[in-house]
Amino acid sequence: MSTLIDLDNLIIRQFEKNDLHIFANYRAVPEVAKYQGWSDYSYEKASGLFESMQAHEFGTIGQWFQLAIADKQSNALLGDLAIHFIDELQVEVGFTLAPENQGRGIAAKSLGAFIDYLFDTMNKYRIIATTDCDNHASYRLLERVGFRREAHFVNNIFFKGQWGSEYQYAMLQSDRA
Repeated sequence: MSTLIDLDNLIIRQFEKNDLHIFANYRAVPEVAKYQGWSDYSYEKASGLFESMQAHEFGTIGQWFQLAIADKQSNALLGDLAIHFIDELQVEVGFTLAPENQGRGIAAKSLGAFIDYLFDTMNKYRIIATTDCDNHASYRLLERVGFRREAHFVNNIFFKGQWGSEYQYAMLQSDRA
């Protein structure tokens, strides 16, 4: 198992094949998928994503990777962090938690540690995140961990049959004074 970040009771690590059933199950929950780019998520889609990640070295420019947020004791998957390597110095991040793990501080703790890892270990300059304007929990979390809202795109995306608006957030390495 390749652990990137070790927290008190959580670890952030590479995905493992045995994560895929749990991953596919929580992504298939309508409330989880509501603001995401998928609707009907399946084990086959999870497996395809896993195989795609295995085909590229972590950090490959232009690629998205998922990292597991797992319970430190049991290694059980609780949620995931997404990272898109835009270029050498900029990344985009996202996060998804299984419904039973939401509202417990897991996302804030994991995302905060991930930000530290990206700036301190990977020496990234800028991190961005985009969220639906109606996804209050998501943008509140981004603000809580120190992201700055940089843009409000009005009806910029045709998403799941209707026009939607998005906020874009960012954080610079120098913002963490």
